[in-house]
Amino acid sequence: MNNTVDILSLSYKQPVMTEDLDLLQDIQRAVPGSVQYSIKRYRKQPQWNMEDTGVLQYHYEKNNKSEHYLELRFCLNGNVYCRQKQTECDFCKLNASRGCVEKVESVDVVSFSFSPTYLQQFAKAHKTPESLSDKVLAFEHTSSFSKILPLCGKTRMAIEALLNHTYTDTLENIFINAQTQILLLYSMDCMLGEKEETSFTCKFLANEADREKIIRSREILLQHIGDPITIKALSRKVAINECYLKKGFKEIFGTTIFDFYQGQRMEHAKYLLYDKGLSVTEVSLMLGYSSISHFSTAFKKHTGIKPCELLLR
Repeated sequence: MNNTVDILSLSYKQPVMTEDLDLLQDIQRAVPGSVQYSIKRYRKQPQWNMEDTGVLQYHYEKNNKSEHYLELRFCLNGNVYCRQKQTECDFCKLNASRGCVEKVESVDVVSFSFSPTYLQQFAKAHKTPESLSDKVLAFEHTSSFSKILPLCGKTRMAIEALLNHTYTDTLENIFINAQTQILLLYSMDCMLGEKEETSFTCKFLANEADREKIIRSREILLQHIGDPITIKALSRKVAINECYLKKGFKEIFGTTIFDFYQGQRMEHAKYLLYDKGLSVTEVSLMLGYSSISHFSTAFKKHTGIKPCELLLR
């Protein structure tokens, strides 16, 4: 569930609360000797304005090869799910999908976990891996990393095929195995390419423990949406000095701590004002502002309109 909430939050660009998740479908499968995958389909909430997102997670344990793995996680939104699909909905049988009253808009969280044994078959032709892709497939890249990027078109098409196929039993395993190889190919191409994209300008980020501290700092910021935290306090919580924290955060997430935090607060403010119907005064207090005018100024700087103008829409 943590991985699900994490990628949903990345896609939404603000925290997704567990209580907002309405699970429509949960599929957990394993193709023998190939891949473990899961599909979790959620009802799309009215306030969710999401961007399709992919995460490649490469995990390397220097002294424990059994802990190596490569995982692909994706969040797609805008698909339509029929609640009676498994029982052949009469509307869908008649190809009247546009008028189907059983269909709801959904958000899909899909994950694939590949073992080293499975992946190394694709790297055997290279005695000395040269590209980053080769090193990853052979598990000769010696530090763990995550790569987060918007989905490219061909990757999305491969996932759509996996979500909507009609194969069963043995044919399903054959299809899933073939499609996951295509998805792996597209993901490596779109997310990694042939360059050492995981090298860092900040030397200390080569240390996995320090990267984890930076990632943890983002989680803490999200937990403090209504309780502002200073960079000094944040650096103490994750046990890293302020200079490293600010530089590392900018390199990993592509934005400053302040801009990220303000953006998250204002997006949450929009949700509280527009969807929850709270007053400007209530939202200002909830987000920890000392005055309504300070909140209003920050809100207009981020959204281009005043909070009261949003309430009139």
